[in-house]
Amino acid sequence: MDRRQEILEAAAKSFTLFGYKATTMEQVAKIANVGKGTIYTFFANKEILFKEIAMSLVREMQAEADAVLDASASFMDNAHNALMKMLQFREKHLLFAKLLEEEKELRTPAVKQVLVCIENEVLSYVTELIQRRIDKGEIRDCDAELVSFLLLKAYLAFVVDWHELHGDIIPEEKILNLFKETIFQGLVLT
Repeated sequence: MDRRQEILEAAAKSFTLFGYKATTMEQVAKIANVGKGTIYTFFANKEILFKEIAMSLVREMQAEADAVLDASASFMDNAHNALMKMLQFREKHLLFAKLLEEEKELRTPAVKQVLVCIENEVLSYVTELIQRRIDKGEIRDCDAELVSFLLLKAYLAFVVDWHELHGDIIPEEKILNLFKETIFQGLVLT
């Protein structure tokens, strides 16, 4: 493994354990077993290092979503599977959880900025998937960006927020059926 990758892994570990605000370049250097100056040969500052790690999270999340897409499946099934996979990734990945916790409790501007960046990348990914299905004539011509925002926020509400507010988890099949009967029904050409 090269030095740059070692630094990225050490920084991800530090951000996961301590959060963005409490992580220092000294901690990252210690975990990576390199001099602090070595970090600066690859990354100008902590913010750039942090953004690089966040973008690697996005790439990993997109790869997991891509893995569940099936060219022969309907738009509804693919959209549901991709959104669920991204939300499951968000919930299981410790760094993501730490960032959400820090933003909620400390309102760290750099964390907020990165979370917005991550959301924008996810929305761009979903928008592209929707636009492909519009171009194929499988779903109605619509504003793909707005529909992707609607789907992402609605899925977040039912998968994450519902559990936090009500304490119970809505079964995935029930979520899919709800979306099929409402939002997806309005999109799919019959």
